[in-house]
Amino acid sequence: MRNYSEYKEKVLQNPEIKAEYDALQPEYDIIQAMINARVEQNITQKELSARTGITQADISRIENGTRNPSLNMVKKLAQGLGMQLKLEFIPNLKVKR
Repeated sequence: MRNYSEYKEKVLQNPEIKAEYDALQPEYDIIQAMINARVEQNITQKELSARTGITQADISRIENGTRNPSLNMVKKLAQGLGMQLKLEFIPNLKVKR
């Protein structure tokens, strides 16, 4: 393997691993959106902590994927980032009805 992308591509050829990876995608999307918003605003985890009342350690754990935030916590984070939280359900083309 030359790099992570090649490794990921190879590993995801395994259907069981692919299914687990796909199941975690919503969590990764939330984490990435939070990190992107914080970085774009050029604020630290400590500053976001002060704005939200969520500890810097918890913000770090969320960003590292070791803590799953509650919906209430995600709403606080969005508010602290001066953003509006939008959740939506979209059709899953893989699900047979």
